Amino acid sequence: MTGSSANKPPFRAEHVGSFLRPQRLLDAARARKAGGIDDDGFKQVQDECISEIVAFQDEVGVPSVTDGEFRRRVWSSGLTDSLEGMGLKNEGILSFHSEDEEYGVPPSPYAEGRLSRRKNIVTDDFNYVRSTNPKGMAKVTVASPAVLHFWLGDGSFNPDVYKDRADFFADLVTVFRGEVADLADAGCKFLQLDDTALPCNCDDNARAAIKERGEDADELTASYVGLINDCVSERPDDMFVGLHMCRGNLKGMWMAEGGYEPIADVLFNDLNIDAFFMEYDTERAGDFKPLRFLPKGKTAVLGLVSTKTPVLESKDELKRRIDEAVQFAPLDQLALSPQCGFSSGGGDGQVITPDDVRRKLTLILEVADEVWGTV
Repeated sequence: MTGSSANKPPFRAEHVGSFLRPQRLLDAARARKAGGIDDDGFKQVQDECISEIVAFQDEVGVPSVTDGEFRRRVWSSGLTDSLEGMGLKNEGILSFHSEDEEYGVPPSPYAEGRLSRRKNIVTDDFNYVRSTNPKGMAKVTVASPAVLHFWLGDGSFNPDVYKDRADFFADLVTVFRGEVADLADAGCKFLQLDDTALPCNCDDNARAAIKERGEDADELTASYVGLINDCVSERPDDMFVGLHMCRGNLKGMWMAEGGYEPIADVLFNDLNIDAFFMEYDTERAGDFKPLRFLPKGKTAVLGLVSTKTPVLESKDELKRRIDEAVQFAPLDQLALSPQCGFSSGGGDGQVITPDDVRRKLTLILEVADEVWGTV
């Protein structure tokens, strides 16, 4: 699918989905945890804050609209909190860090029991956004199924419950097909899977750790592509699906680095989705050469605007980088976005402000209009 229109993706100007949590939402979450408000009171605050962030997106003029991920603790919890049998292990293969700070290895998903949906994952979130009657198209985001395997590999599931990876993946496919069907029934036309597994599988340290645990990084790439294909294979023809790829984003820190070359051919040609949201805000993401594998009918959304810094990029620099990308993929198969969401971690300590968010989204819209003539 190439080209864009006022009401049909791919849009030339995009964003990844999460927005800075308002302070009263953070306060309400703490009050709920402490017993100061009940679930209904907390949901009312969430609803109010979501209505406001939808109105903000409409005011700025972005063509796709999300709930800011305001119902989630962190970006992946929309998925993990909805699954029966899901737990966590305090281990993994990569740590969050910056040039001068080490945060540590985050907990990894672990299937303690058979996985199933205890409730829908994001369909209720989508329905609430739609109920606000946004001007833009309601987009829903959810963690990719590959995220539930990559960090621990074949140690991601209880061997007393799942006999092997294929058995584990079969339940993931059942979970996602059920959610996709519910989203389709609700009228969702834009689904975005958020994935850290595939881009982090380009990192040399990660690939070495994968080898050390007895697995093959390239085989994992093929396995994850097959898994995602199976998960979305029954979506209706009018549901646009994108894959956002992130090397980690937490208060300006990251987990991985390295260009897309190790996964690009399989990713672009074998993954049956419509658009690839690609982190490209720093040299850690590599160059644009992997875009040479992008086939006709698919879009690469260039994440050139950073959510890790308040510094506003220049129009000239963004246009220069788009020109570099055009050496490897046609302009009509490209789009522009931030490299990640504005609040993946969900809590305090973010490195940008609401005003920074507005300025960066406005910049993306203006550049998209000047480069493609539409957003």
